[in-house]
Amino acid sequence: MATRTASTTWDGDLAKGSGTTSVGTGAFGPVSVSWPRRTEDAQGTTSPEELIAAAHASCYAMAFSNELATAGATDIHLEVSAAVTIEVGAGGANITTSALTVRGSVSGIDDAAFRQAAEDAKSGCPVSKALAGVEITLDASTT
Repeated sequence: MATRTASTTWDGDLAKGSGTTSVGTGAFGPVSVSWPRRTEDAQGTTSPEELIAAAHASCYAMAFSNELATAGATDIHLEVSAAVTIEVGAGGANITTSALTVRGSVSGIDDAAFRQAAEDAKSGCPVSKALAGVEITLDASTT
């Protein structure tokens, strides 16, 4: 079992406050966070949605590489991005979508097997499972 940690220090109220977020490993951070930068122009700050996008892209890449290898693929190269959207409305703020985009180069399997592995990874990725209430889209193709 592995547990990973992150922490945030926050000062002020939501509208005018700001803070910093760091990951437990020290791999990056501290990085600045604020509500206006979260919902408008980022101006060099990060947001929970950006951190979720990073988690989703990296988790999906791992899950997809495993699915591809299981299907018999070799020489696997993947470029994965995730775009996580937050919408603020009458019901408050909600993460509504995570759009995965993957471009891959593989040997040993056909395009249909590539696409099936892509879909299997989408549903099997632990971060996808954690985002069960969010619409997850996938645009996967070979290069």
